[in-house]
Amino acid sequence: MSKLSKQDIEKRLLRLPDWEYYDDAIHGEFEFENFKDCFSAMSRIAFECEALDHHPNWTNVYNVLTISLSTHSENGVTEKDFDLAKAIEYIVEPEED
Repeated sequence: MSKLSKQDIEKRLLRLPDWEYYDDAIHGEFEFENFKDCFSAMSRIAFECEALDHHPNWTNVYNVLTISLSTHSENGVTEKDFDLAKAIEYIVEPEED
């Protein structure tokens, strides 16, 4: 999997408005109702990370989850990061039917 160009990253981010690109990574910040909801989302995200064999840099302070995604072996953002970002979006903001 190869590193994406800045133009490719910015184009893909149009479909992920909660994410930004800087410091060779894509970053998202998500606020929840409370710590329990935030931790629950983190647990669900962890299962996706294992399934995709791709793991974020993340921090949690009370009800806020901050996530940075990059592919360390490529020293930047790859399609793998966008796959995980899409999975995270689905977990934290599921679409209503």
